[in-house]
Amino acid sequence: MTNSRVRARLVVSAFVCLVGSVGAIAIGLEARQTKPAAKPKSTQTTKRPPAAAAAAAPKVERPVPFAAGETLSYDVSWSMAFVTAGSATLRVVDKHASYGSMAYYLLGEGRPSPMLAKLYSLYYKADSLLDVYSLTSQRGSVYSDENGRKRLKSLRFNPDGRTAIFEMQTSTSMKKDIAVPALAQDALSALYAMRAMPLAPGTTIKMPVCISDAVYSLSAAVGQREDVKTGIGTLPGFKITPTVVDAAGKPIGRKMTLWLSDDAKRIPLRLQADLPVGSFNLVLREVKY
Repeated sequence: MTNSRVRARLVVSAFVCLVGSVGAIAIGLEARQTKPAAKPKSTQTTKRPPAAAAAAAPKVERPVPFAAGETLSYDVSWSMAFVTAGSATLRVVDKHASYGSMAYYLLGEGRPSPMLAKLYSLYYKADSLLDVYSLTSQRGSVYSDENGRKRLKSLRFNPDGRTAIFEMQTSTSMKKDIAVPALAQDALSALYAMRAMPLAPGTTIKMPVCISDAVYSLSAAVGQREDVKTGIGTLPGFKITPTVVDAAGKPIGRKMTLWLSDDAKRIPLRLQADLPVGSFNLVLREVKY
């Protein structure tokens, strides 16, 4: 494969980093923000409501900084070429009834630039259903088409929170049940769940993350605020450095750094990822609501 085709193919790697690494961090933040309820100070006995009344309590949607119609567009550049090698988008498509609940339908797509696409055809898509009440994943999938070689991987989380159904479709198909850790999500849904939570500089998060049918351990360091240059101006953002290891404790991937906006929207502003042939940068180009 020529160097140009290698560049085109690696555009998808940068998009994977955006969705995967950011999502992993989100899972950790979800766990970090979940604290046991404080015991009542009063010594009086607290009467429990009847079971029927408790069951009838209406669900309440979790507040989020995004809504249907939000579209985030990114330029992808390769350090050894210093030109735009591709593009990526993240969208909140809609909110609809799903699996007996309500969910945001999230969509992420990655493509090489038109020039590189002529040398190597590539399309990458990740989508997810994020429950509006729990802000956890109902289902996530990843689809890729590389020069006609198509693959679809999906992960459907069961209501028990401990198991999921993994399925992969190529020219053939396979399906299997897998065990998942508590609070596990698919990467894309976790990214949006993170945006609904506060960030704390100096915090280190450790948490499991599911990608396809594998479980990894994440350690993410939330750094201080920095100014980040983007296509919509220079914006303040939190610098976050994730590290992912497999079940044997072996690091997966190379160094990655992510910046999230320090405002109410918590938008991913930039991602830098080191790869074998250089480094990729994804930089926010446009925001639409």
